[in-house]
Amino acid sequence: MALALLLLLAAWTPPAPAILQIEITQGVEGALPIAVLSFLRELKGPLDQYPAEVIRADLHRSGRFSPEQGAAPLRLDADEMSRLLRTWKARKVDYLLVGALRELAPDRYRVEFRLFDTLRGEQLLGRSTVVRAADLRSVAHRISDAIYQQLLGVPGAFDTRVAYVVVKGRGKARRYELQVADADGHNPRTVYRSAQPIMSPAWSPDSRRLAYVSFEGGRPAVWMQDLASGERRKLSARPGINGAPAWSPDGKRLALTLSQDGNPELYLLELASGRLTRLTRNRAIDTEPAWSPDGKALYFTSDRSGSPQIYRLELSGGSPRRITWEGRYNASADPGPRDEQLALVHQVGSDFRIAVLDRRQGLLRVLTDGRLDESPSLSPNGAMIIYATEERGRGVLAAVSSDGRVRQVLRLQEGEVREPAWSGYLQKRPDNRIVR
Repeated sequence: MALALLLLLAAWTPPAPAILQIEITQGVEGALPIAVLSFLRELKGPLDQYPAEVIRADLHRSGRFSPEQGAAPLRLDADEMSRLLRTWKARKVDYLLVGALRELAPDRYRVEFRLFDTLRGEQLLGRSTVVRAADLRSVAHRISDAIYQQLLGVPGAFDTRVAYVVVKGRGKARRYELQVADADGHNPRTVYRSAQPIMSPAWSPDSRRLAYVSFEGGRPAVWMQDLASGERRKLSARPGINGAPAWSPDGKRLALTLSQDGNPELYLLELASGRLTRLTRNRAIDTEPAWSPDGKALYFTSDRSGSPQIYRLELSGGSPRRITWEGRYNASADPGPRDEQLALVHQVGSDFRIAVLDRRQGLLRVLTDGRLDESPSLSPNGAMIIYATEERGRGVLAAVSSDGRVRQVLRLQEGEVREPAWSGYLQKRPDNRIVR
């Protein structure tokens, strides 16, 4: 019996995190029709998933494409392409994607794709790359990114990740997990577990590290964690509040909310030296810093005007300038990649909803209709906003396009999800070359 128990313990592994299930609840009327054919395969054995499946799911999930599936081409020569273009043009499908997946050696695969305009009969894109099996999903996401940019004029954000906090159990059995997954919910993994709350995950600009707040030991502290090695480093555990970490665009500094001097104020922490600089001095609560894309200013939430509003502080000097004027409550700003629009939480009656402020025109547009929508985080192309909300009394994630035309819900089978953060573009990418 003892031997059997030892064998069972040796074979046991922690359960894998559940995949975020994504449901499209609203798409764009008149989404672009595109045929994504199964890739021509030259393989020695089966694979877990194939590129065309991932690409179709990506394009459908964006809400801006209406992908159709079809059998793999017989060949990838000119005659076969001409036949396929005629077939799909007759079916009123504007674009056609074909590709091939060839096994070159053990764990080495060549992925090739070509995108065509069926109306003009022209090839719009064509690339190939050689990768390992573990990178096939990432390559498929990058193909989706390339299609999105070619046809919509905006970089795609499929080859990115999201971080979020999962809460399981109740009372003394409650547990918190910081998880990271691909933007489509696949490949989830838990990077940190705790019996104490975890809050405010924030991605480094290179998407290789996370900063977050952990209450381990019964007090809040800001930690930094390398995702590849798992190495953790405590950055701030000063008396009082240690919260709301935000990375500078160059990755060298963190903006923080600290109350070590008695009142929640904004500070800058130099990561290399540990030098701390106080930025605000006001009797009000100043919190939730977010960097402008050029690194020259911070947006933050303050109630110095009597209610929570968004302010902008130029780091070169001067007093903070109020940005939001509509409504009694505006908080949790995210300026996104271009600083032209702010995603934020806006109060409508007794409800809190996700809105976008057009900084040029000064117009605020409410995008969601939930009761308690919070923690908005813009995708690196500025096209989508992921946020936390409630569904039947349970915490879930949702996403809405910045124009409000596309909506999604992201659910876990077990536990509640909160505090989402969208990464930047992933840095490690195999080199692509053009297919002639």
